[in-house]
Amino acid sequence: MLRLWNLLTACFLATAGLLFSGQLAAMEPCPALDAASPDARSAINHHICFYSARPGEPAHAATAPEDLPAELAWRPARGHDLVFSHTDSVYWIQLNVRNSSAESGLWYLKLHYPLLDEVTFWQKSRYQSGYSPEDARPPLATGDLFPFATRGIDYRYFLLPVTLDAGENHSILIRVHSSGALNVPLGLMTPGEVIAESNHLTLIHGLFYGALLILAAFNLLLFISAGTRYYFYNAFYIISIGMFLFAMGGFANQYFWPESSELANLSIPLTLAVCALAMTLFGWSFLEVGPGTLSVKALKSLATVSVGAVTLTLLIPYTKSILINTALALTVIVALQVIAYVRWRQGYRPAFWYLAAWMVMVVGALIYAMAAFGYLGDYQAREVMMQAVLGGQVVLLNYALVQRWRLLNQKLLDVEHQARTELELKVHERTAQLRNTMRELEQANRKLASLSLNDALTGLYNRRHMDNLLPELCREARRTGNPLTLALIDADHFKRINDTWGHDFGDQCLKQIAGVLDEHVKRPRDVAIRFGGEEFALLLPGTDLDGARTLCLGILKAMRKTPLIAPGNETFHLTLSAGIAELSTGQEPSDLFRKADEALYQAKGAGRNQIVLANRVSTPDHSTASSAN
Repeated sequence: MLRLWNLLTACFLATAGLLFSGQLAAMEPCPALDAASPDARSAINHHICFYSARPGEPAHAATAPEDLPAELAWRPARGHDLVFSHTDSVYWIQLNVRNSSAESGLWYLKLHYPLLDEVTFWQKSRYQSGYSPEDARPPLATGDLFPFATRGIDYRYFLLPVTLDAGENHSILIRVHSSGALNVPLGLMTPGEVIAESNHLTLIHGLFYGALLILAAFNLLLFISAGTRYYFYNAFYIISIGMFLFAMGGFANQYFWPESSELANLSIPLTLAVCALAMTLFGWSFLEVGPGTLSVKALKSLATVSVGAVTLTLLIPYTKSILINTALALTVIVALQVIAYVRWRQGYRPAFWYLAAWMVMVVGALIYAMAAFGYLGDYQAREVMMQAVLGGQVVLLNYALVQRWRLLNQKLLDVEHQARTELELKVHERTAQLRNTMRELEQANRKLASLSLNDALTGLYNRRHMDNLLPELCREARRTGNPLTLALIDADHFKRINDTWGHDFGDQCLKQIAGVLDEHVKRPRDVAIRFGGEEFALLLPGTDLDGARTLCLGILKAMRKTPLIAPGNETFHLTLSAGIAELSTGQEPSDLFRKADEALYQAKGAGRNQIVLANRVSTPDHSTASSAN
């Protein structure tokens, strides 16, 4: 009987406890976490229980702990992060916290996933002797659907202050609902730990976003200075991907639009669509795909769809736009990978580094997307890893730009070298042509000079050449003291030949005389000249009167023995007369010519066919000589 009474008493007390404390009595299956123990805090997921309330359940419609059913099938987290993919369920999470130390303390329950629509925290004190409903604290309702100020603490993550006296227990209940992926990574931290982690992450984020801004500004400056579009598109991509991560990390909601819950949700799919457009434009410009190819058609289609996605994001709910834009971004990445591979296979070397950059990006993007959309835990670590991956990708993309610049520069150098080579070839060709022209011109000038200095009929030098040469030879003879003689030779009875047989035959006779002169005048400096009609001259530098006489005797003898066939086959012999003078001291060229002319005149007057030396006369056969006074 006593045992029955004790049993009834226990049931009564249990029922009273349930009625007094409501749903908080159902938290007993979750072991309390000792907030004073760092090891216990690091194992917080072993102290968490949760319940998934599907649409239609009373717990789904409940907005406070007292609205929950009396009994719920709480599930322990068993050390795992609370990560759920896209769901319409409402998640209730409970955590019991106690302070085993002898002093009161302050801790912060940190929910480090900023992309949750509705998050509500309840705290209720619980002492060793039982629950005290009067100690229930006001709930903290916040999330993306609320202004940022509702979080109470100016921080991108959700923080709930938990103050515990010595030996005090707290029961914490959290209601979470979101239109996208649901990720509830929890941590219990001291204020010092929160500050240290915040400082550490602030440094990492500051370096990351600062580097992105510097690279974007640098590419914009390159675009302004060089006017090359892919620098602008690279800056566009860096800014858009930076804005996407800024929104995903909760910074945009904290700093840009803390009062706008609509922009807090809209910014993520919107920046994702802009990223898809920026990736497409940059890849199109960088990879230099040929016009009319399948790659160009694909890129045009992706750019058009990306612009449409930006517009569509403003019109459709977040749950649909985030899925559509995520699929679009992945499609763009895969398409750019394929096109980059094709361009690399075609021999476009910068495509290799572009391809490597996107390979790194794909791995990081997949891990980050799976963490962001509820398929992987530890979102904060994935966020830092994504920043490292994106930083690597941006570095590789800019290195690819450097390689592309080097390739273009090499092409310019090759073109310049080819142009220089072609110019040199043309210069050589033009030089050769010019040399040929100059040679031809020189030959023409020589020919003209020859025509102006040579007799056209006989080929001997003419009177002009003698007028030019005689003064030079006279100056040379006076300077060196060497002799200089001038012999004037005239054909005998030449007028009779022209009158009898005509001028054509007379010209043949003149040619015959020139041939005889050319045969006998062999020294390099001796010159034979026809200076008029049937008159010829010999300029003989370095030859005295006797030498000149010997030469002229040979000429007269050879001419006399040369038979000439006149018209009608009549044969006759032509004779010559010669007058020779030697340059004397103080004489001018005109004096020398006058003396030789006088000697020739005397030879003509003495019977022709003979040689007259100044002051002496000789016959052609050397038998007679006389003075010419």
